[in-house]
Amino acid sequence: MRFTRDASSGINIVRAYGGGELRINDTVYRGAVIVSGTTLLHEPAIVDLEGLLAVDAARIMALDPEVLLLGTGARQIFPPASFSTHYLRAGIGFEAMNTGAACRTYNVLVGEQRRVVAMLLA
Repeated sequence: MRFTRDASSGINIVRAYGGGELRINDTVYRGAVIVSGTTLLHEPAIVDLEGLLAVDAARIMALDPEVLLLGTGARQIFPPASFSTHYLRAGIGFEAMNTGAACRTYNVLVGEQRRVVAMLLA
């Protein structure tokens, strides 16, 4: 058996999701989270998509993403065009999907050392 060093050490990884919870690294969160490889912002007061969409775009832009993923809960809901337009005009890729798909996509991209930010609704 060959052992290799875990390159994800020190990087925020989504370990589980479902039942209104997200487990990132070894901590369980309820509500919403905004997560990048190095930053995690817990937003427990945000419990619906409208609240997540109301997050100030400057907070997201400060994380310097090249890709923004929006996890909309159990099912995919497309946000108003005005939400994504702000990011697309700044040259940031944007994708909305259900939270499970967003978690999986985030893990792949962060594992590739991409500058990805995920806004996830638990």
